[in-house]
Amino acid sequence: MRSETEGALPDEKQPATPGEQGVESGAAAESGDSDASADESPGTSGGSGKSGKKGKKQGSFWRELPVLIGVALVLALVIKAFVVQAFYIPSQSMENTLKIGDRVLVNKIVYHTRDSHRGDVVVFNGLDSWDPEVTFKEPTNPVSKALRAVGSAFGVVPGEKDYIKRVIGVPGDHVKCCDSQGRITVNGHSLDETSYLYTDPVTKQQNVPSDRPFDVTVGKGRLWVMGDHREVSADSRAHLGDPGGGTIPADRVIGRAFVVVWPVDRWKTLPIPKTFEQPGLADAALPAAPLALGFAGALPVTWLRRRRFRRSSL
Repeated sequence: MRSETEGALPDEKQPATPGEQGVESGAAAESGDSDASADESPGTSGGSGKSGKKGKKQGSFWRELPVLIGVALVLALVIKAFVVQAFYIPSQSMENTLKIGDRVLVNKIVYHTRDSHRGDVVVFNGLDSWDPEVTFKEPTNPVSKALRAVGSAFGVVPGEKDYIKRVIGVPGDHVKCCDSQGRITVNGHSLDETSYLYTDPVTKQQNVPSDRPFDVTVGKGRLWVMGDHREVSADSRAHLGDPGGGTIPADRVIGRAFVVVWPVDRWKTLPIPKTFEQPGLADAALPAAPLALGFAGALPVTWLRRRRFRRSSL
């Protein structure tokens, strides 16, 4: 007889009962199925989900792009029409303050809150009054016309009837050239224009304030304007024989140029020169103010006296 120890050989397999065998095979099958599904599921579902989201994002972007461009253009046109507009400098008339190819920003709101000041650099429309300083060939192609209109609106190309000059005289001013030292005078006060008059880069010679004499009193609602490059600027001096004696209508002013924005190395602001801040320069406008106030005060007094006289006579 063998003992239980002897009968248990190492290489002998113990037979499994039917119940146990079924459980083990079933568990293995179940485990295999779950592993397979686990392997297939993430790759299939995850891949399709990512590509679907990406497609939706791309489609949404291309649908929204025209709307964004349209809104940007509308905002730009609104700002250009009412707030700030860019202008291209086409001529030498404002050198060295402004050079050909400069782009300036023009404040279109400022003159709704105040009048033009002496020394302001202004852009105005010379339609039907001044000839263009620089002529450009008018495009005949409709596409070229449209592109030119857009370029002019955004300050990429110049407008033929837009001019840029410096205000020297405002309504009521007596502007004259010249005093004993060759300087322009405003209301009897001489202007020191050395800070902005054109200076030749080679000879270092500065323009004289004017090469022709004039003596003008600026009328109501008018402005006397001059370029900083006096030798080449066709400004108010070139229109002395026109209606207004060379002055321009103040209501033709588009706005005040306040900064050069292009090219980048020319960036600068355009402040009013200090010579226009000298005391007494605006004295010519003062006599009219007391006179107007005197008339305004005299009318009620005269009306009351007339009423009293009528009552007493009755």
